[in-house]
Amino acid sequence: MERKTHYFYAVKLPDEAKKVINEKCGKLRELFPFKRWVYWEDYHITLAFLGNGSKNQIEESVKLVADAVKNEQSFQLAINKLDVFGRTSSPRIFWAGVEKEKRLFRLRDLVFEACENARFQLDKRPFSPHITIARKWDGSGEFSKQALLETDPFLKEPFVFQVKEAVLYQTHMGRKPSYEAIEAFPLK
Repeated sequence: MERKTHYFYAVKLPDEAKKVINEKCGKLRELFPFKRWVYWEDYHITLAFLGNGSKNQIEESVKLVADAVKNEQSFQLAINKLDVFGRTSSPRIFWAGVEKEKRLFRLRDLVFEACENARFQLDKRPFSPHITIARKWDGSGEFSKQALLETDPFLKEPFVFQVKEAVLYQTHMGRKPSYEAIEAFPLK
C-alpha cells in the first residue's frame, strides 16, 4: 500500500531550541514512558496541516502564503511548560507549550487563510500552539500529572527563542528526520 505524502506549514524552530528541548525532555523518558518519541530535528509548531494535495494546489498555497506573510516581523517565543493531550491517565500526546504570543496567532491566521484560499480543507479546531515531543503513553501505570509538574524544566526556566521563518514541510515516513522543508518564508 502506497503512502501519500503529507504537507504542513509550521514555525521552524532554531536548532538551539530543538537541542534544548531534546536534552531536557530526554531526561524525562524513564519517568514518562511514551511509545514514540519525536526525532529532535522534527520539532516544530504546526500552523496548518494540509494532508496531501495536488502539485498545483501546493504551489498555489506557496504563492498565497508567501504573499500573506511577506511583511510579518520576526518575534520571540518562550517555551514555558510541558503538558499532554488526551486522557490524563493515558495521554496520546506529550508536548511543550509556548507563552501566548499574539504575533504567533496572527502568523497562524495568515497561513491558515492562505491555505483555505488554495482550497485545502483544514481542521477548524482552535489553535493550540505546541511542540509534540512524544506519542502514545506506554507506561504500566497511569500517567502522573503531579510528577510532570514536579519535573517540568520549563516551568522554572522558560527557554526563549526567535521565530524567524515559517516553513512548508513534506513528510517522509520511516526517515529521520521525517520532515523536509521544501519552502521557507522568512520573517523580517
